[in-house]
Amino acid sequence: MANERLRVALLEHGTTVDALAEAVQVDAKTVERWITQGRIPYRKHRFAVAKLLGVEEACLWPDALSPQQAAAVSESEIVTVYPHRWTVPKDTWGRLFSAAERGIGVLVYSGIFIAQDTGIMRLFADKARAGVRVRILLGDPDSPEVAQRGQDEGIGDGMAAQIRMSLVLYRPLRQLDGVEIRLHRTVLYNSIYRADDQLLANTHLYGMPAANAPVLHLRKVLGGGMVSTYVDSFEAVWAGATPVES
Repeated sequence: MANERLRVALLEHGTTVDALAEAVQVDAKTVERWITQGRIPYRKHRFAVAKLLGVEEACLWPDALSPQQAAAVSESEIVTVYPHRWTVPKDTWGRLFSAAERGIGVLVYSGIFIAQDTGIMRLFADKARAGVRVRILLGDPDSPEVAQRGQDEGIGDGMAAQIRMSLVLYRPLRQLDGVEIRLHRTVLYNSIYRADDQLLANTHLYGMPAANAPVLHLRKVLGGGMVSTYVDSFEAVWAGATPVES
């Protein structure tokens, strides 16, 4: 069976069969067989092709790895696990966002601790001026989801008030090109703090503030699926959120 995913990835990337063959150091006829006959390349070649085309190895060859191998690769994406958000070292946040070259993403309800950190705010501004896309998703303070989260944490209207305060603190950033802020109305199971291919995922637990819940530090590994899952979730929330006008 032909590998249409690989064929489409080549077209989207603007790469020819000959160019791909040369890049991964195989014969062009071998690449043709990968496409027309669905042949599965050796792992080193899968890795090279996926990296070149900017596509997940598992997307191009979903049957190439056994469930055990896929699990092992995804597990390697875990850098560390913190028992509580407040145990994440302060410089970890700075290093995370400082490493961004393409995009920064924040998905929270209020994320007030980020908005109140003048160092991170300055970093976001510097990154935006350098051409890094900065996207921030806050909970809609008038949504029932935010109201429910406030009730669950025992702070009532305090959650909505924190969001409104964050919006005030983000006001200087909202004037910059490259900074986008949207309001979402989702049940937030995790807060996500992303810089390119690594992120901090802060789990949410019923009746407990996010600061006291665990955080996973993840870094993308080719073939792994954990980071991609969180990124897909972020993008889904972003697509349905409402822009905040400058």
